Amino acid sequence: MQFKTIFCLLISTFGLWSCNQAQDKKAPDGQSAMAVERTFISLDGDTLQPVEKSEAQWKAELEPQAFHVLREAGTERAFTGNFWDNKKKGIYTCAGCGLPLFASDTKFKSGTGWPSFWEPIRPEHVLLKEDKAYGMVRTEVLCARCGGHQGHVFDDGPQPTGLRYCINSVSLDFVEGAKMEGKKP
Repeated sequence: MQFKTIFCLLISTFGLWSCNQAQDKKAPDGQSAMAVERTFISLDGDTLQPVEKSEAQWKAELEPQAFHVLREAGTERAFTGNFWDNKKKGIYTCAGCGLPLFASDTKFKSGTGWPSFWEPIRPEHVLLKEDKAYGMVRTEVLCARCGGHQGHVFDDGPQPTGLRYCINSVSLDFVEGAKMEGKKP
C-alpha cells in the first residue's frame, strides 16, 4: 500500500491522473462511489458510514476556527495548535467525524509547527486532491469519510515512506492510549 500512496502522490503532483477519480462517479443505486468503494473503520474495528452534512449543520457543530479549516480549507497558524508538539501515545481522529486518521507511532518532529506524520492509519481513510491555491501545486489531504480538510502531504518526510502529512491540529482530535484494531488493511 505504501507504493500506491507514493505512486498516487507522484502522479497527482504532475497532474496526470487523480487517484481519487472514482469519487466523481456514481454507483448504480445513486450512492457516491466514495461510499461504495471505501470502507471506514472505527477505533473499535466497526464499519462506519460516510458523513454528509449541510454547511449550516457543520457551522452549528464546529468552533469557528475548526469550521474555517475543515470546511473552507483554511490553515491554522504554525506552532499554535494543540497537537504540533504532542508526544503522547494514541490515535489522531478527524475532528469533524471521528474517523481514525493517524497513529502517534507515525508522528515525527518536522519543525514546521504543525503535526506531521509519515503515513495515515489506513490509506482509504484519507483522500488526496490536487490543490492549486496560492499559485502553487500541492497535494491536499482530506478526511475520506466527511471531506474535511486536514492539511497537505509533501515528499520531504522520513523513511519508510518519505512522506510528510502536514496536518492542522484543529482538524484533529486525539484519543490518548488508543490503538487501532486491524490497523493495516
